[in-house]
Amino acid sequence: MRLLGQLLERSIDRHLAVCVLCRSGTDIESGVCAPCRGDLPALGHACASCALPLPNPADRHCPRCLQKPPPQSSSRTCWYYAYPVAQLIQRFKYQRDLAAGRTLAELAAQRLDPGSERPDLLVAVPLHWRKQLSRGYNQAQLIAETLGHSWRIPVDNRALRKVTPTDSQQELRRSERLKNLSDSFACNPHVNGLHIGLVDDVITTGATLEVACRALLAAGAIRVSAYALARTP
Repeated sequence: MRLLGQLLERSIDRHLAVCVLCRSGTDIESGVCAPCRGDLPALGHACASCALPLPNPADRHCPRCLQKPPPQSSSRTCWYYAYPVAQLIQRFKYQRDLAAGRTLAELAAQRLDPGSERPDLLVAVPLHWRKQLSRGYNQAQLIAETLGHSWRIPVDNRALRKVTPTDSQQELRRSERLKNLSDSFACNPHVNGLHIGLVDDVITTGATLEVACRALLAAGAIRVSAYALARTP
């Protein structure tokens, strides 16, 4: 992790004076200029349980969560998974553009501040060790560390482990993802009695969060709140 932290700092230093989107050097905050911040696709009103966008501001939960509430007590994200946020996340995950990820995570830390609902511990959705070795880092872990630093909440990268490798889920439906992920996470019992903040980069169908959350609750966590950068509509 020390080497990863040094790599992150060097990446941030190179991009500190310019916007990660338009390369402008004016009015930069957390790596992005004011006009580009305005172009980020804010999520707006969403389901409190799964963060799915809702058209009616009077609704608190989507129909699916009303019928079958998910195991997490809440889910919060900042943006739609759409241009330019989707491109920044892809650069972060697949092109080692750590500055892009840090930019989104710092902005998310401001927008998602839990206030009085602060978790006791932040836990990133883990990668299987082979996938993390191939990528070089877990993007969710870096997001969790940025949130934890901003919110003054400890981050534990050993509380949850991906013990079974799974196939790519990009083309799978929710039911197929749940089956694919079955029994793929193991949890450390020291989460017993804690409110856990579970962190990921994108909520797509919610299947990954659901399976990871159930593992945390089975290990004794009293509550799980989910946080992510973006939500697929």
